[in-house]
Amino acid sequence: MLEQINNAEDLKKLSINEKNTLSEEIRKYILDVVSKNGGHLASNLGIVELTIAIHSVFDLEKDRVVWDVGHQTYVHKIFTGRKEELKTLRKLDGIAGFPKTSESITDCFNTGHSSTSISAAMGIAKARDLKNEDYSVLAVIGDGALTGGMALEALNHVGSSKTRMIVILNDNEMSISKNVGGINKFLSKLRVKKRYTISNKKGRKLIEKIPLIGKPTVNAVTKIKKSIKQLILPKMYFEDIGFKYVGPVDGHNIEDMEYILSRAKELDEPVLIHVLTKKGKGYKPAEDNPDKFHGTGPFNIETGESTKKKSKDYSKAFGEKLIELAEKNKTIVAITAAMRDGTGLKDFSIKYPERFFDVGIAEQHALTFAAGLAKEGMIPFVPIYSSFYQRAYDQVIHDICIQKLPVIMCVDRAGCVGNDGETHQGLYDMAFFKLIPNITIMAPKDFEELTKMMEFAIELKAPVVIRYPRGGEADIVFDKHEDIKLGQAEILQEGEDVTIIGIGKMTSTAMKVANLLKKEDIHAEVINARFLKPLDEKEIAESISKTKFVITIEDGTEIGGLGSSIKELVANKQLNDVKIKCFAYPDEFIKHGSVSELEDVYGLDYKNIATYIKNIVKKK
Repeated sequence: MLEQINNAEDLKKLSINEKNTLSEEIRKYILDVVSKNGGHLASNLGIVELTIAIHSVFDLEKDRVVWDVGHQTYVHKIFTGRKEELKTLRKLDGIAGFPKTSESITDCFNTGHSSTSISAAMGIAKARDLKNEDYSVLAVIGDGALTGGMALEALNHVGSSKTRMIVILNDNEMSISKNVGGINKFLSKLRVKKRYTISNKKGRKLIEKIPLIGKPTVNAVTKIKKSIKQLILPKMYFEDIGFKYVGPVDGHNIEDMEYILSRAKELDEPVLIHVLTKKGKGYKPAEDNPDKFHGTGPFNIETGESTKKKSKDYSKAFGEKLIELAEKNKTIVAITAAMRDGTGLKDFSIKYPERFFDVGIAEQHALTFAAGLAKEGMIPFVPIYSSFYQRAYDQVIHDICIQKLPVIMCVDRAGCVGNDGETHQGLYDMAFFKLIPNITIMAPKDFEELTKMMEFAIELKAPVVIRYPRGGEADIVFDKHEDIKLGQAEILQEGEDVTIIGIGKMTSTAMKVANLLKKEDIHAEVINARFLKPLDEKEIAESISKTKFVITIEDGTEIGGLGSSIKELVANKQLNDVKIKCFAYPDEFIKHGSVSELEDVYGLDYKNIATYIKNIVKKK
């Protein structure tokens, strides 16, 4: 069946039975692709029938669908001319794992982070109305994303404005980890409520036309319906804020979904369709462990086990050390924004449940909540992915740093993360954190230095950022581990031909470059910066004055990071006749591909850097 489907028009020709057959074939196809390429599996398996229904009812070359987060759009891509291209998913120069307006007209809005879809869809719908155009606008959002304040802000705006649009709440009781909080409890009540359908507007108008009794009858029926709803569910939140609420609906029943979407399409008001789906549907390992298969690397379909050997990573090292520290210090608490397992906090949450807080997808709340804890003498550790820390920038400035509160902000997935692409690359944290007064920024070269930095951060009693990458240690083994002192760099190797300064995981790249240069009789002085702020100006300036040639290597942007700091140092210290070259990612959004491929594309591999240095030294 799948071989016959090249676009949505082919899909619309099928019967319901054929569409049901197609849905199982699509699951097998997605399973095959993701098992080889990696990607977001569970969410895509869970949304197959819903996507089929959307494409059967709407014309996405005219109508607009904004997919919240966007990691669940593999099925959508199949129906929009990218079926064969799906085999290149997340590969360098292949199609992205998220919607991309550059790929298809049917990707109406780029997404990658949570809780944004309703706001974007509202903007599109308002533009439609202002231009007197006619098309449908939908936002597809998961229940986990409703914990994000932005989604609630948008729901409030849409409901109060009575804008014609449809919000599809894809409720699978999961985001990445199990959903938590009041919104989840509220949706749980809705899930057990008997389904009711949209009122037939034509029927209502016919009854209203009956002389004398028409309007009173309609009003009486409406009051009875509302009373019944209030008996079944005390707080009809969505209807109270202005939506026509429909559901809960079985999101795996294509016929029901098509009927409800067709009726919703006719209404001239905001509609919220509450759809129940099963994350990972059709593949038992993903059904049983949807968090494990939320985002996965390549795996064996038969067993569900990863084909890549799992080794200790920075998140695991962080989690283990935090438990050790918490055993000695009862004021230590941990906060996550719906990423307990991903940030290494699973074991901490089990051992210290009363000191573990999962606030849901709510990074802004997480940081100000941490500030409140710190104000009263607690020591909050807040591990959040780098690309998600962007969402709480104001809170870091206003609620933490102005008050100099000792919140320890652990920036996980810092630097290039690879296959998830532009929306997930953690390249900007050094630059945007560096601008903030009263903050200390560190990056460890390996696991041991991470643990030392965590100990140091507790003693500092001030706002601290510790950034570390996705994955494990590099293949360089560091024998030297000096104690962490505020603003003090570490000389790993002395030399007189060139100063190479690395920070974080790129310190290992700096050592690889130096080792390669030794074979050419070029002697590099290698410095592990450790601190971006405060920078060790004395040690670094002395080295640069000696070599007159400095290289910086960082897993961040060329603007605002380590390289910029060294250029400022050279200018401020008036170090003359110094040649500077900064190896970092350029001032552009970095595409998807493996980390090693992207480092090669952007010249950050150690061989390229060594060749550059060799050519300069030979010229000298």
